[in-house]
Amino acid sequence: MISIRLQGKPTNLTIIQIYAPTTEAEESIIDDFYMNLQQMLDDVPKKDAILIIGDWNAKVGETPVPGIVGKFGLGKRNEAGERLIDFCQENDMIITNTCFQQPKRRLYTWTTPNGQHRNQIDYVLCNRRWKSSITSIKTRPGADCGTDHELLLACFQIKLKQHHKSTQTAKPDLQNIPYRYKVEVKNRFDALNLIDKEPEELWQEIRDIINDEMKRNIPTIPKKKKNNWISPNTLEIASKRREAKASGNKQAFAQLNANFQRAARKDKEQQILQECEKVEEYNKKGMTRDLFKKIKYLRRQFTPRNGTLTDQNGKHLSSGDEIKNKWKQYAEELYKKEINGTEDLNLDDYELEPDILESEVKLAMETLANGKAPGHDGIPIECFKTIKEDAVKILTKLCQQIWKTQKWPQDWKTSIFIPIPKNGNAKDCSNYRTIALISHAS
Repeated sequence: MISIRLQGKPTNLTIIQIYAPTTEAEESIIDDFYMNLQQMLDDVPKKDAILIIGDWNAKVGETPVPGIVGKFGLGKRNEAGERLIDFCQENDMIITNTCFQQPKRRLYTWTTPNGQHRNQIDYVLCNRRWKSSITSIKTRPGADCGTDHELLLACFQIKLKQHHKSTQTAKPDLQNIPYRYKVEVKNRFDALNLIDKEPEELWQEIRDIINDEMKRNIPTIPKKKKNNWISPNTLEIASKRREAKASGNKQAFAQLNANFQRAARKDKEQQILQECEKVEEYNKKGMTRDLFKKIKYLRRQFTPRNGTLTDQNGKHLSSGDEIKNKWKQYAEELYKKEINGTEDLNLDDYELEPDILESEVKLAMETLANGKAPGHDGIPIECFKTIKEDAVKILTKLCQQIWKTQKWPQDWKTSIFIPIPKNGNAKDCSNYRTIALISHAS
């Protein structure tokens, strides 16, 4: 049994997927199944819209039961069906399959291996309060599911909470920066007035020039399409399997289904083998970035994202503002410095050092590695490296202004903290490794 809870409006939606024991199972196994299901159902808030779906291995029949079984069921009721009706009566639920008039071919959900009998044993249960939310329910006998059960579709009409997708901007292709970008940036840098400008104003002009020309002239990295590892031969077998199921040829369908499973496994193994060969090639050539990227793709480890934290008193924090405040408090404590000295410094005893040199800025820029995530300004170091002398000249002037006025641009003082979970309780901030993304220009 699996339970999924979706946040919705005006209520939440809980879906429980089950697979009930067959009628030949021992009575103790059936009792354990309904006991576990009842415990799971008791943990669901009563105000939720609840759907229990799956293979019940029970026949409720065409005899209606007011408030539980409609008058459009199929077949005769058995003992498992009686047990299911009792469960529905205790939990105020209704068997929605039996509430909509459909042709019989849209009612049966399972066919015996010999094809002689067709039964209705898969059901969608809904709590009675939300019965009107289900607008239609029927099977699709022609669907290619690779099983002797038929695809059962239910139309559930409820207004869910709007999901805001993360708007990820396309990444610029920094490996192929065109010459046009260099010319445009150089011309705009030459037109700048560098005399007696505040560092914040000068930096904003530099930042806007780089961002504008980067969006205008540097192409973005195209999104890679998913690798279709299924071969044409396997797709042809799937097409024949679909035709065999539509024609009702059970023997041919079973044989083609087995052939499809074998061919699909073989295609998957071949695809993994090709990916491993690429890993070996990257390792031999010393392409570490591509190497670890490919290894990460092959491992495909799932990292759950935690949505709650706990404060000092053990209280769970779930709202966005509470979580932000908690991270703020933790970061302030983490990076708080203790000031031992209490004496005031006498600046008259110190001599002013000379201005920052272009050679120092050039060395600092060349030392930075490529391929690093940019900070708050969104400008990677490659955008400065590609224009070389012009970037060194303009950044030197900016650093000299900062040196004289002792004022830093706001972008240079802003860091983006990314918490990466370590082993331990994911609700405790101390079990995270914080990585700070800072401006490359700074």
